[in-house]
This record gives sequence, structure tokens and C-alpha cells, in this order.
Amino acid sequence: MHFSLKQLQVFLAVAHHRNVSRAAEQLAMSQSACSSALKDLESQYGLQLFDRVGKRLQANELGDYLRPKAEALLAQAREFEQALSQQPDAGELRVGATLTIGNYLAVSLINRYIHDNSTGKVKLEVANTEQITERLLNFDIDVGMIEGEVQHPALSVQRWRSDELVCFCAPDHPLAKQQHLTDVDLENALWILREKGSGTRQTFDRGMHGLLPNLHISLELQHTEAIKRAVEAGLGISCLSRISLEDAFKRGSLVPLQTPHRDFSRDLYLATHKQKYRGVGLNRWLVICESYANS
Repeated sequence: MHFSLKQLQVFLAVAHHRNVSRAAEQLAMSQSACSSALKDLESQYGLQLFDRVGKRLQANELGDYLRPKAEALLAQAREFEQALSQQPDAGELRVGATLTIGNYLAVSLINRYIHDNSTGKVKLEVANTEQITERLLNFDIDVGMIEGEVQHPALSVQRWRSDELVCFCAPDHPLAKQQHLTDVDLENALWILREKGSGTRQTFDRGMHGLLPNLHISLELQHTEAIKRAVEAGLGISCLSRISLEDAFKRGSLVPLQTPHRDFSRDLYLATHKQKYRGVGLNRWLVICESYANS
């Protein structure tokens, strides 16, 4: 075997950062040592793994092909080292979750994971569906929990559980007392919505098919809680996951609006890279998620 694990680490760090100096900083190496390790790896096999694009290094077709294989090798090496240390469950699981899941569902999953595995650590990153998808493709996270529908040949996406969006307003809003909203009501309202690229916005846009060009969107915000506060303040109405609204509905600070002619149902998904090595931690997380699934 002519390559070393350090060379693979350098290759992956450069592929991730597209920059040798940043890769060296991540690995606590000098820039020259990092550059030499990459050059040695390429010269040993007479190949080129990167193309230079301006000041950046972009993995070429061969580099893209080898990257997930290198990721899997290093993951198995870390698991082997943990086994040698008699700590087979040690290591950090990197979870990416979209806002509704990250803010309202993930804590219970993390609590169960740590309870079952006292040495386990979870790093949770919360972002929208597009950002989580990008991080999965870049091997920045081990698993994604997303609200939006994603179709990418490199990803394995499976249905996790069902959810639905609910339109809502402040209790003193003029629409609060209506039994159900008509399309005219929806067109005349001021809307406060999640940003484009989020799974919630994707479902809302689908549910409002035929009305979207006529809607008055006054604010687009990235955070669910900010939207709820804005609606409570009477700035407009909105549409978010029922999961994120249950407490507010119980308190009466927000009230649901009935839109029976609009379909806001959706599924939540678990996503992994197809070539991601599934170690003990990732497999355990997926089993826990399945136990929290609904029909």
C-alpha cells in the first residue's frame, strides 16, 4: 500500500476547502507539508486529482470519484482506532437538520442517543433544505433530516414521518373569526413566510398552486420563531409546521386558520450520501429515528 492515511486526510481537506492553506490550517500542518503530501499522493500514482480554477483547487472527475472512497476509508480507520482503544462507540456524529426538525424534534433524538450511548457526541447543525443537501454532498455531515423534497443521484433519501403546515394569525386579526378562508381571503392577506430554499416554503408554494402570483408577501424570514413573533404582533398571517405551532395554539397567542381546499401535507425525510460509510453511531441514530417515526 503506497498511500498513507495522512495523505488521504490532506486530499479530503483540500477537496473540502478547495484551498491548500485552509486545508493545512484544519489539519494543523504547515502549508508546504500539506502541499507536499498532496503532490506525493498524485505523483506516486501518476495522476492529477484537482484542476486549478483561479486561486482555488477544484476536484476533477477522478478526484470526485475517489473522494467518497477516501471518506469511507478514513471513517473505518477511525472506527478501528476506537475499537483498539476499547471505545467502539466513541466519536462525534454530525447531524444536519432543517429548522422545524432541529428546533422541535432533534432534542428528543439526541437525548435518546446519548442515553443509549454515554460516550457518544452529537454535533447538530440547523439550516434550510438546500444548505443541508449541499453539506451532505460535501461530506460535512453524516446524516440530514430535511423537510423539503430532494432528488439527487448521490443521495439516499427515505421517508421518515408525516407533517402538515397550518395557516395561522394573531387572535385579534380580522381573519381569526372566520370558519374557513377562501382563495380571495388568501390573496388579500399580508403574508410572512419562510425564505425560498426551505422545505416549509417548498410545501407552502405547492399548496398555494394557482395563487402564488397574486399573494402579497410582505416579509420573508429564515427563522420560525421570528415569523411567529411577527404574526403575534399583527404584521400579517403565515403558514408553518403544526409541530412548531402546538404550544402557541395551546396558549392562545396564535390561532389556526382553516384552509380545507388547500393541501399542506408533507413528509419529513432522512438523507445520507449513498457512498457514506455507516459506522456504529450513524446506524444507531437511524434506528432511533425509525422509533420516532409515525405512519
